[in-house]
Amino acid sequence: MRIYLYFIIFVLFFLSACKSEFEALRSSNQPEKVYKAANKYYQNEEYDRAIALYDIVIQFYRGKQEAEDLFFKYAYAHYFQGDYILASTYFKNYSGTFSNSINKEEAEYMSAFSNFKLSPNYKLDQSYTIKAIEGFEQFINLYPNTERAEMANKMIDEMRRKLEIKSFEQGNLYYKIGQYQAAVTSFQSMLKDFPESKRVEDVRLLILKSSFILASNSIYEKKKDRFNETLEHFAQFIKKHPSSKKMKDARSIEKETLSELKKLKA
Repeated sequence: MRIYLYFIIFVLFFLSACKSEFEALRSSNQPEKVYKAANKYYQNEEYDRAIALYDIVIQFYRGKQEAEDLFFKYAYAHYFQGDYILASTYFKNYSGTFSNSINKEEAEYMSAFSNFKLSPNYKLDQSYTIKAIEGFEQFINLYPNTERAEMANKMIDEMRRKLEIKSFEQGNLYYKIGQYQAAVTSFQSMLKDFPESKRVEDVRLLILKSSFILASNSIYEKKKDRFNETLEHFAQFIKKHPSSKKMKDARSIEKETLSELKKLKA
């Protein structure tokens, strides 16, 4: 019991000493000493303390020989802390400031990768997904033949699949809640953005269905134009998918559409 008590006292004393040392550094007004300590905290993976000390001396070292290493570690410290927004910004700033650095390629990559880490579930806002894609595309343009470019392409594909799912689900939601005009517009936008999607056949059929239901529920003055639009969507469907297993459904809609147009002429 006494040994355990001594151990607790020792730990508390040690933590207190460490805190006192850290606080003393923060108020020391000795940039070289603070910078050296910041690097030590960084090496020991105490990134919160490293950042706090880098913040104090970063302006002092701006334009000096140590600045390149300082700013690179500063960006990484934020990354390791999980502060990807600031990490992305600082890596990008590093790349622009130290354009001849051997770390420029890595900084460009890490700027985009930090945004990739912020890319959320497809149901949420995809602003950081788009930023990450743009960042990786810029990186590939700068360093097309590197190993990192290959990894960047894989992550772009992964994020585009996420955007594709979000786009499809948005159109499908409009369809399910009966907002058929919005569904048509949303699905058409998806086809434009993701022409190689494996869902294009399903999407075109949903456009056809949405268009038919929209026309059927329209006021008399709009029915003719909207049923004709449905026939245009049908023509697009059979042109793009002449051997579709869903052709029976598409033909059924065409038949009903022609019947409704015939009624309007009567």
